Amino acid sequence: MMRYYKWNHIILIVSDDHEGRAAQKKLETLLEEKESKSKKRNYDSLEQLSYDNKRGPKAEKVLQFEPGTKNVTSLLLEAKELEARVIILSASEDDATTVYTAAAKENMTGPGYVWLVGEREISGNALRSAPEGLIGLQLMNGKNESAHIRDAVAVVAQAVHDLFEKENITDPPRGCVGNTNIWKTGPLFKRVLMQTKYADGITGRVEFNEDGDRKYANYSVMNLQNNKLVQVGVYNGSHFLPNDRKIIWPGGETETPQGYEMSTKLKIVTIHQEPFVYVKQTQQDGKCEARHNSTGGLVQQVLCTGPNETMPGRPSVMLCCYGFCIDLLIKLAKTMNFTYEVHLVADGKFGTQERVNNSNKKEWNGMMGELLSGQADMIVAPLTINNERAQYIEFSKPFKYQGLTILVKKEIPRSTLDSFMQPFQSTLWLLVGLSVHVVAVMLYLLDRFSPFGRFKVNSEEEEEDALTLSSAMWFSWGVLLNSGIGEGAPRSFSARILGMVWAGFAMIIVASYTANLAAFLVLDRPEERITGINDPRLRNPSDKFIYATVKQSSVDIYFRRQVELSTMYRHMEKHNYESAAEAIQAVRDNKLHAFIWDSAVLEFEASQKCDLVTTGELFFRSGFGIGMRKDSPWKQNVSLAILNLHENGFMEELDKTWVRYQECDSRSNAPATLTFENMAAVSPHRHRRAAQPLRPLGQHRGVTPETPRGQTNGDSDGACPEAPKPRLGQPSAASALLPPLLAFFGLWALWMNHTNTRPTWSSQPSLTPFFFQAFLMPTETGIVAPNSRKGEAGCSPKRMGLFILFIRHACAGLLPPHGHHVPSLHVTPEEDGGASRGPSCT
Repeated sequence: MMRYYKWNHIILIVSDDHEGRAAQKKLETLLEEKESKSKKRNYDSLEQLSYDNKRGPKAEKVLQFEPGTKNVTSLLLEAKELEARVIILSASEDDATTVYTAAAKENMTGPGYVWLVGEREISGNALRSAPEGLIGLQLMNGKNESAHIRDAVAVVAQAVHDLFEKENITDPPRGCVGNTNIWKTGPLFKRVLMQTKYADGITGRVEFNEDGDRKYANYSVMNLQNNKLVQVGVYNGSHFLPNDRKIIWPGGETETPQGYEMSTKLKIVTIHQEPFVYVKQTQQDGKCEARHNSTGGLVQQVLCTGPNETMPGRPSVMLCCYGFCIDLLIKLAKTMNFTYEVHLVADGKFGTQERVNNSNKKEWNGMMGELLSGQADMIVAPLTINNERAQYIEFSKPFKYQGLTILVKKEIPRSTLDSFMQPFQSTLWLLVGLSVHVVAVMLYLLDRFSPFGRFKVNSEEEEEDALTLSSAMWFSWGVLLNSGIGEGAPRSFSARILGMVWAGFAMIIVASYTANLAAFLVLDRPEERITGINDPRLRNPSDKFIYATVKQSSVDIYFRRQVELSTMYRHMEKHNYESAAEAIQAVRDNKLHAFIWDSAVLEFEASQKCDLVTTGELFFRSGFGIGMRKDSPWKQNVSLAILNLHENGFMEELDKTWVRYQECDSRSNAPATLTFENMAAVSPHRHRRAAQPLRPLGQHRGVTPETPRGQTNGDSDGACPEAPKPRLGQPSAASALLPPLLAFFGLWALWMNHTNTRPTWSSQPSLTPFFFQAFLMPTETGIVAPNSRKGEAGCSPKRMGLFILFIRHACAGLLPPHGHHVPSLHVTPEEDGGASRGPSCT
């Protein structure tokens, strides 16, 4: 009948006597057999437990009472709290009368209820108290004792006859005292009797099953209508043949009851997992403290019970729960009209199967175990949907899609105060500094002792711009640091040649420093983070790199099931943590190098804790769903409600409020930049000048701002972090030629001074320094020509100046980008008492 009417949950009420216990055992045996056969058919595994309504009915509750008990109200109230409304009663006439009377008082005999009883529960006085619509079974010809006796004698006679033909019958022992021999004929006769078939019985065909029960016993299905039993069907031992039109159900209903009633008060189990569920202590008055979320709105909180961590074994304590899942629960309760009681899972686990007492039997722990055992009606928590769990419980549509990712600690590079000097070795810095002063002294000496250094058109005029030692120092440092020279330039040809060579050397030094500083900043990064699940540090684990997940979680199950990840699982199994919070803190404390967990949780943690960062692409994409039992009447309505919440944008709002709000700036992909620590030892003027050539750092060595860290354009293999940092400590090919050139030009200059010869092409003394400045000096503020003399042109043609500027930029490799202003050429004439000595051109 239960299979015919699809009643999947029943309540069994039995008296604690011989017949009651036999009925309970028989029913439980039948249910287990149905369940085992279904499991073997669907999954080919007898180790799994069945909770699926497609696999047959199951007893939701078994309630026992002592025979002769006069008050069974508390027993019935316990049954009333359950969802099942199909009640099977096995008791004597008197006990059945007591149960019927108490059930009527508790309104448990009205519409929606189904009462199924045997023959003795509708006999005698019990029939007068039985509720209307009750269904009972009566054996056909059950009151014809002579017919049953004749059939019984005929079956025994046939069994004895078969035994005489096949086996020898021995006499039974006369006593058990002192006799250790077992009478073999007795068990043999029982086996032959159970195999006997008698087709011509008065009460019908007689045949027994393996338990000794009659197979083809015919029963009449009786329905109590107006205090009278009416036959509404027949059961012939294998088939149930009802007449539904004649059945009147409790409460006078003609439609078949569903067999359950959706409880409007649900027991909700959840787990502490931020940002989905926050758990805080209540105030002294037992209420929750007012809190605000990231958008400034008031947080919705519910009272929840949790295990007493301070005193284990004591009653649970009252706590405050709020977060993503709590907001979702409140919304579902309003939409679907149910109330709830929230409690935290006792063992703090999501749920996985574990062996019981080292046996082959497995049971679920955590939230899964509480749901399947009936301690909870629904799981509202970040519970990952996977195949292992879906075989035992029903999941709603996902309320949050996510995957797995990896959490690591963000490595912040530490720089010293003199880090800007690291591109050159200290020896090279000393040589550069020494060269500046040596060149300055040589310039001063050449210009001072050369006859052309003191050459004047009008010797009576006072020499105001003669190259002094301080001017030579200023010139030497100015050329090296690209700080334009306005006056105090050398006049003699030999000094100008030396200045030209020094300017070329300075250009090489500055360009080399700039390029190597850019490369140093690109390479001055911490060790490259993990690239993902296929990173060699994960695939080939070592004791120096520890990574883990949470014990007995969906992530743990995933790695255990994947054969290709078995090496990783063996490494993780030794280091797994009890909770995600413990593992995250271990990452922050450098006790754990990487933590593999749900992306939604880890991305939230990385946005709140600025020393953490997620790395790699998502893998094992799945979702979080609400868990219910397979036979839960809420499963379809919950899924529809979640789909509606996705459509109207409510889930998106929850995601913005609880998961996606940021408290840390995400700068992990930004190019390397200079900080105060990098340039703390540099003067403000130098800091301003040095910062400009460092702008295009991203393009150095094939790296662009769009290129992810660890990757390069072209043929680079992305192994920049392992490359040595460039430092110029040995002379390059260009710098190796510098000493011979200096020696050559120095000797030539001394020879020129000795012979007192002046080249004809330098007849205009103002043009050569101007050429030096235009070719080698910066052009942000224009180029100032050296002082011109009376009667001499104070400027060169405009086209020549622009051409020189272009050549200078091309040689330095620092042409301004498109759209930048090309500085103009300004030539300032020498002032003499306010009168201009020469023309001015712009």
